[in-house]
Amino acid sequence: MTRWTPDPTFYPSPRDASAAPAETLAYVAAFDRSASRPDAIAVIDTDPASSSYGSVVGWTDLPHTGDELHHFGWNACSSALCPTAPHPHVERRYLIVPGLRSSRIYVLDVGDDPRAPRIVKEIPADELASRAGYSRPHTIHCGPDGIYVSALGAGDGDDGPGGIAVLDHTTFDVRGPWENDRGDQYLAYDFWWHLTRDVLVTSEWGTPSMIENGIDPALLLNRQYGHRLHFWDLAKRNLVQTVDLGDQYQMPLELRPAHDPTKEYGFVGVVVSVEDLSASIWVWHRVDGSFEVTKVIDIPAEPADAADLPPALQPFGAVPPLVTDIDLSVDDRYLYVSAWGTGELKQYDVSDPFHPVETGSVRLGGVVRRQAHPSSPSERLAGGPQMVEVSRDGKRVYVTNSLYGAWDDQFYPDGVGAWLAKIDVADGGGMALDERFFPHGDDFRGRRVHQTRLQGGDASSDSYCFPSA
Repeated sequence: MTRWTPDPTFYPSPRDASAAPAETLAYVAAFDRSASRPDAIAVIDTDPASSSYGSVVGWTDLPHTGDELHHFGWNACSSALCPTAPHPHVERRYLIVPGLRSSRIYVLDVGDDPRAPRIVKEIPADELASRAGYSRPHTIHCGPDGIYVSALGAGDGDDGPGGIAVLDHTTFDVRGPWENDRGDQYLAYDFWWHLTRDVLVTSEWGTPSMIENGIDPALLLNRQYGHRLHFWDLAKRNLVQTVDLGDQYQMPLELRPAHDPTKEYGFVGVVVSVEDLSASIWVWHRVDGSFEVTKVIDIPAEPADAADLPPALQPFGAVPPLVTDIDLSVDDRYLYVSAWGTGELKQYDVSDPFHPVETGSVRLGGVVRRQAHPSSPSERLAGGPQMVEVSRDGKRVYVTNSLYGAWDDQFYPDGVGAWLAKIDVADGGGMALDERFFPHGDDFRGRRVHQTRLQGGDASSDSYCFPSA
């Protein structure tokens, strides 16, 4: 049936999105590291007035084993209202869920019963490979003209290059590869865009062989993981410019462009510097027609006794922050930075993106610290704030604790567990953990948890084509 009015969760501007009703459900990717049981999408009650608040209220097992769910996203969002390629009659109804190891992609319908996601389509790995030339699908973004899927590997048996595939909005068929001329781009990871400027940005991690068995110390010390950002012509699908951050800055991962469509800047987090184990945040911005990338935040490693460190870190006598996710509030005011190694979520006021000011910090887990949650003060937590999701109104932040199965095992060899925490944001900055909200352990049926998506959209789901009035 055709919708004659746009989906009410589509918002023309960031301000409209910020004023939307609060989410009442969260969807969480849960994966079985042993690959002996199916991965699943867990549904969490996020309504503080509900008797099941903070509990798992829905669970959908996938039909296969060995997928390793990681990132996922919506089929449609506010970009459907863009005048250049309008699709106002699609609905934010389907979750597009890739298996990072299996290269399968699942389509789950949450429209009929939001607490019971229903699998309506499976895109096999060979379809992604034959039609787009890719494998290891990673990040999902809904665009005005289709569903974009980044992929880390090639689909022809080679390790790379990675890139972007496009799915049809309606049928979910694989249309093909997005790139027209990729230049020398080979490594892939995240992507985002400035829709009104016809600019797409991509970052770099590594090919499947570089990441699937854990971080390779030789590759890291030889500076062979990604260290560049690529800027593309979104309409022509051509690579226009590449900026090298310097090969000591390994793994620029998550990209967070300004939500204001009149702005042409964004943030990228760098996992580690091989020179001092620090992490960093950089801003891309245009200067005289070209893009520059400027470092604006350094987060140092924390000294530690070698006896308290996993084997991978013992030679260094320190815990690297390992910034593995960042998220930008819809009003572009606060940037949230997850330091998975040290077990910290940092909040920065980035009203001036070139001069961030730290305004809050929450500690949970950490390689050495193992900071407990206030609801279970005697329970030493493994993992740390990893995937970060911010509500549309910017008042709530959700964090999960698993990075990637093989990497979890290296940094937390005694087990990473599973937990999802909710953090309340104070007016004017500052954060506090919600003691009532902490699904963890057996709540996730022995699975680890990675990305969270919020019902109706969240800070990293949507791009907007109209500025706030």
